[in-house]
Amino acid sequence: MMRLVLMGPPGAGKGTQAVGLSREYGVPHISTGDMFRAAVAAGSQLGLEARRYMDAGDLVPDEVTLGIVRERLAQPDVASGFILDGFPRTIPQASGLQEALRDSNLQLDAVVLIDVPDAELVKRAVGRRVCRECGRVWHVEFNPPPGGACSCGGELIQRDDDRAETVMKRLSAYHEQTEPLKGYYASLGLLLSVDGMGGPEAVHRRVFDALGRCNSR
Repeated sequence: MMRLVLMGPPGAGKGTQAVGLSREYGVPHISTGDMFRAAVAAGSQLGLEARRYMDAGDLVPDEVTLGIVRERLAQPDVASGFILDGFPRTIPQASGLQEALRDSNLQLDAVVLIDVPDAELVKRAVGRRVCRECGRVWHVEFNPPPGGACSCGGELIQRDDDRAETVMKRLSAYHEQTEPLKGYYASLGLLLSVDGMGGPEAVHRRVFDALGRCNSR
């Protein structure tokens, strides 16, 4: 049984690590996007309310997000644990999550911070190229395409989300809104900070080792 929050800046590899940890511990990987899409598809009152904000291009308010999280954590597949990815993003959301867990007589086992310097995150993003035809992702430095084109022959493009100015804006928002969670969770004795440099396998070993040390306390 494992109840985790994965946090870290955009591009740190949270999603990749969440998938591996979900497989390792046999618990569901829960991302904010998946929760919103499921709630909208189900046509629940909270899902419809979230859709109204998303369609307008606005942030979904904390109270709506927390309501959707509560609904998701009440489902039977999370009885043995969960990996939360992309939530919480702010201290009010973290406080609301703690309250929701207390109401269900549950508690987090740990909060894993995947720590990567801004310069590395920008390099990871701006070097990414996506095939217009098959959707395969390449990187001009870490995984260069053969001959400058995708192996399927398709044209490679840089997404707007991967341009330096966009990445810097996302990082600025992270530092302002989400980074304060480090102090919040450290004060609860839950924070485990892990070096996010290197390949996914190396980072996974560090995360798993940190969780092992946490469980042996």
